[in-house]
Amino acid sequence: MRHPFRALLALLSLAALPAFAAEDVYKIDPVHSEVSFKVGHLLAKTSGRFTKFQGTIKVDTADLAKSSVEVSIDAASITTDNEARDKHLKSPDFFDVEKFPIITFKSTAVKEVSKGKLEVTGDFTLHGVTKRITFPISNAGTQPGMQPGSVVAGFVDGALTLNRNEYGIKTYPGVIGETVSVSLNVEAGKAGAAQK
Repeated sequence: MRHPFRALLALLSLAALPAFAAEDVYKIDPVHSEVSFKVGHLLAKTSGRFTKFQGTIKVDTADLAKSSVEVSIDAASITTDNEARDKHLKSPDFFDVEKFPIITFKSTAVKEVSKGKLEVTGDFTLHGVTKRITFPISNAGTQPGMQPGSVVAGFVDGALTLNRNEYGIKTYPGVIGETVSVSLNVEAGKAGAAQK
């Protein structure tokens, strides 16, 4: 004999289970993203960028504070559009890419300070030195990508300053500035969806 309240009891038991937050996973698209920098040189500034990097952004749609990001950058992919200077930057005088080939960032906290404005805190490793940093970045939202069924997310206008001396890169004081301005603009494709 069927219990008249069986369906109700089943629903109540499901309601008692803990809710799982929805998490969207995005892979950084290096072709449509930017990791660039500026540093003082004598009376002007020199710009550069990294061309090879990868990363995963996990967005908790129920609670942004539970989101996370991990990024790794190929230090040897540095370019300032000058072959001789780039070779010098890869040497032990600066990035020493043979000894320290990867630059990494792993978040420890994500905070929404206002609508669409985030502060990301995490462990940044450069030249064998790890330090805790925090930087602002804007959440540009999501939209369909160029391929049918694809979804992209944007995180733009990220900005931070690093003191290169703190990471053991102290070459040419007085000629090259201590403070390096870093700019971040990220487009990422949702994992599992078709991407272009």
